[in-house]
Amino acid sequence: MGGAVVDEGPTGIKAPDGGWGWAVLFGCFVVTGFSYAFPKAVSVFFKELMREFGIGYSDTAWISSILLAMLYGTGPLCSVCVNRFGCRPVMLAGGLLASLGMVAASFCRSIIQLYLTTGVITGLGLALNFQPSLIMLNRYFNKRRPVANGLAAAGSPVFLCALSPLGQLLQDHYGWRGGFLILGGLLLNCCVCAALMRPLEAPRPGSGPETQRPARRLLDLSVFRDRGFVIYAVAASIMVLGLFVPPVFVVSYAKDLGVPDTQAAFLLTVLGFIDIFARPTAGFITGLKKVRPYSVYLFSFSMFFNGFTDLTGSTASDYGGLVVFCIFFGISYGMVGALQFEVLMAIVGTQKFSSAIGLVLLLEAIAVLIGPPSGGKLLDATHVYQYVFVLAGAEVVASSLVLLLGNFFCIRKRPEAAAEEEERHKPPADVRVDSREVEHFLKAEPEKNGEVVHTPETSV
Repeated sequence: MGGAVVDEGPTGIKAPDGGWGWAVLFGCFVVTGFSYAFPKAVSVFFKELMREFGIGYSDTAWISSILLAMLYGTGPLCSVCVNRFGCRPVMLAGGLLASLGMVAASFCRSIIQLYLTTGVITGLGLALNFQPSLIMLNRYFNKRRPVANGLAAAGSPVFLCALSPLGQLLQDHYGWRGGFLILGGLLLNCCVCAALMRPLEAPRPGSGPETQRPARRLLDLSVFRDRGFVIYAVAASIMVLGLFVPPVFVVSYAKDLGVPDTQAAFLLTVLGFIDIFARPTAGFITGLKKVRPYSVYLFSFSMFFNGFTDLTGSTASDYGGLVVFCIFFGISYGMVGALQFEVLMAIVGTQKFSSAIGLVLLLEAIAVLIGPPSGGKLLDATHVYQYVFVLAGAEVVASSLVLLLGNFFCIRKRPEAAAEEEERHKPPADVRVDSREVEHFLKAEPEKNGEVVHTPETSV
């Protein structure tokens, strides 16, 4: 599976950490908002879909699951497309597909047709936008990358705050068909974001020594040799089993308690509003010099906090309790959203990130596909929402333990071993080192193509 990367970015260029990168950050903000908010926002249409098609909770939950599964499961396909055609063309095609899927969904006459249009076509379009936008963000930011990731991830709650009440408003005035049609038009904004993804320019031929770009594979499977990557992928796959379940069911939970539809949809707005501030804050804290080397532990804590919130939120029995749950869930969910791709970038670096994120998303796709429907099956069998929240919380807590223990026992070097390794690589005392060679090494290695040097703690 060979071939040169078209939009890989020059190997000798340093991440600008600003400039046009802010435009790229804005585009990533919008794309992330659509990608993650859409599967949750369509849940406000579930009650109407259940009445029209005569289906249950698990059947409607498949819509969000297929959307998320396409977003995750097509990761390798997106990696190959980006490495073959570049980020901008792939995102343009994705924006058109996402819009086409929702427009076609407004004419559907069965739930199966909705699975194909809203789930498969729109999901594929969002995937072709989401992954390339993260790749471009990784190329444009290095030192400010944690903050940039936090700001880009804030697009999800911002759009959730807007799309959830907007979806309810559209349903009240135009029905679910008119709502889907208008949402399809809004997704064309992804094409505008694609136009912002300008590739980094290579240095001019006369400005320095010419570096020949090595041939690269369209999908680099060597990342599986990295133990840190494997542990991260396993933990993330377990996490997404339960991560997206509460936002999908919390609106229906409130409606079953007798809460008016508009007030129930407001729960997602509360969750999203808290999430807006949680993500940039988590990104800022992670970017601190003393905190960044231990970002994996902060990520593990975020996962544990999210799972614990699900477990305690299962005791909510009225609208006030659900509001409190959404507040704490928004904080923990925002922390997870801001840190998940920052930690992955720290594991594999810039050069392998496009392949690594595709493979991680593929591994998570199966978990995403069975997560909400399994919660729906449990709900249909028991008619008790508390069990759904307990199951989701237990899965997320388990993932945090996998990441924490895997990093602590399998990755982190012991002080004695690190000292011995440093001693083995220490040059003999009688060897003189040319200062020009030292200067060349320091300039060439630490920030090659915007890639930072990682400590053992940031290896997972």
